[in-house]
Amino acid sequence: MNITERLRQAAPLFVLLLLALALRGPDFGNPIIHTDEQYYVLVGARMWHGALPYIDLWDRKPIGLFLIYAATQRFPGDGILAYQLVALLFAVLTAWAIGRAARLAGANAAGALLGGAAYLVWLPLLSGRAGQAPVFFNLFMAVGAVLLLRLPVLARAGATRAILLSGAGACLLAGLAIQTKYTPAVEGALFGLAHLYYLHRAGARGRVMLGAAAVWLALGLAPTVAALGYYWHLGPAAFQAFWYDNFASIVARGAYSYPPDLTARRLAGISAQLLLPAICAGVAVKRGWHGAEVRLATAWLGAALVPFVLLGVYFDHYALPLLPPLLTLAAVTFARHRRIALAIVAAGLTVFAVEAAIRPDDAPGVRALARVVKTNSGDECPYVFIGDAIVYQLADACLPTAYAFPSTLAYAPEQGATGIDEAAEVRRILSRRPPVIVSASRPLADWNAQSHAAVAAALARDYRPVFSTPRHDYRAIVYLRNDRTLRR
Repeated sequence: MNITERLRQAAPLFVLLLLALALRGPDFGNPIIHTDEQYYVLVGARMWHGALPYIDLWDRKPIGLFLIYAATQRFPGDGILAYQLVALLFAVLTAWAIGRAARLAGANAAGALLGGAAYLVWLPLLSGRAGQAPVFFNLFMAVGAVLLLRLPVLARAGATRAILLSGAGACLLAGLAIQTKYTPAVEGALFGLAHLYYLHRAGARGRVMLGAAAVWLALGLAPTVAALGYYWHLGPAAFQAFWYDNFASIVARGAYSYPPDLTARRLAGISAQLLLPAICAGVAVKRGWHGAEVRLATAWLGAALVPFVLLGVYFDHYALPLLPPLLTLAAVTFARHRRIALAIVAAGLTVFAVEAAIRPDDAPGVRALARVVKTNSGDECPYVFIGDAIVYQLADACLPTAYAFPSTLAYAPEQGATGIDEAAEVRRILSRRPPVIVSASRPLADWNAQSHAAVAAALARDYRPVFSTPRHDYRAIVYLRNDRTLRR
């Protein structure tokens, strides 16, 4: 292959990289893109100082996500830009993999490129501007889908060995995704079952089928088993913490129900965002272009929909796993209606530009707040009751609790789901008389009433407000203990 051919093949990846830089570059260094990511950065950074998820810092995300974030924290700086650059790389490679899957499903080169570009445009429209968990695990699933969509051709050729290797790769990729978030397990099950079906069609029988199923299942479970084994090795208390946080707490949290009108508004917003790509995907499915491959991509989309529907809370970033299969199918239509495809991508870019233009730039204020916290905490631990977990990181502060994600102790959705008495933990923190407490001008969700009452009483009795800064549609407020002099 000559240099010209190599450059031609690399051109789509280069275009996707430039688009990603244009879309995501303005956010580089912004520490408050999303509250979830702030906590992942905090946990990843503290892991290098000996903290272990589930033991020293509570959360229910799988260990793989924290390992990704921990890896980004070894680069120079405060770790913010580093994780955003790694997330950009994952997003670009996922967009490229979507294009590869789309080619297998029947799209031409232009349609595949537009499908990948649409992925980069739609990510930020669904709170995927930086490092949400699906930004990482979507890459594993999209590459697995490339293997999935090769199956009809392999089966027709009777290539059982190739299908065996493909199944191993797809299931291992799904296993890695599952240790980034557990919801891709449904897609992973589809990958395994589809490989078994096509392995049978290629002529395999009996022991080969059973052996393949066993090996693929083992590969899919291997990352999770490794995590279980590590915490088992640490002892019964560590294993119990891992088990409760990763699995039992999910069931316990399900007892909380968001107001129906709020859930309906969230779902309506997601539906509006995905309407145009969904119409294009529906056209590809209805026309049946490229037959078996389109049916497999449709099954992939159905598998991604299952956890989205079952979870039922409809945060916009919960729809991010729908984008790879949806845009793989849409790209098949894009290939046949290029002007429509360009108009759809342009519409997405317009929405992105409008949202970016009206979005307030609160990052300088939060960095200033963190400086106030750092200057006035001394060698004691501040407490972020409501607000941005990244303040702990930016202030280089110690943590007053293992439940450092503010909403865990402050709000009703987590009440009874952490395995502790949340209000009792708040009272314990307050009994240590933190030098600084960060709160807000209004709640961002339904209160844990007992936790709120404890903090409100402490603030009224022992603290005074010394700094505030705008945060979207509320104000973040720093309260200083009354016996301390404000240091500027």
